[in-house]
Amino acid sequence: MNFQVTVLTILVGYPDGFASMPDLKRDMAILATSGPDWAARTKRMGARVPELDLFSQRLVERVNRGWRITDKGRAVLELMEPRPSTGQVQREDPRAPELPSPVPARSLSVELRRREPERLGRRRSSKSRSCAPHSPTM
Repeated sequence: MNFQVTVLTILVGYPDGFASMPDLKRDMAILATSGPDWAARTKRMGARVPELDLFSQRLVERVNRGWRITDKGRAVLELMEPRPSTGQVQREDPRAPELPSPVPARSLSVELRRREPERLGRRRSSKSRSCAPHSPTM
């Protein structure tokens, strides 16, 4: 997985392009364990800008215990991940497998937080059913 490409991709998904360090680390962990497709995608994107350096090129700035993507960072990310126009629907290499578009990092973390209460609720309700005294049936 290309760390720098992943950071840019995560930051662009947050409001104002800013993520606190705990949010950034959590989202990096999610993407790092998402399988080989993400690693292959970041490798291809990173190959388009081989001299990528987040801080010396001022693509990302450190702000208030977090990182924020700059306008220059957004432009570089667009260069690495070109979007086909409506008239241009051709993939760059027809032999390469088509990968799904990444879900913005912010929605990943929000979705995970949304599911957690559901899981806890299911766990509690199944536990309470198994612990409840059985009433005799007639």
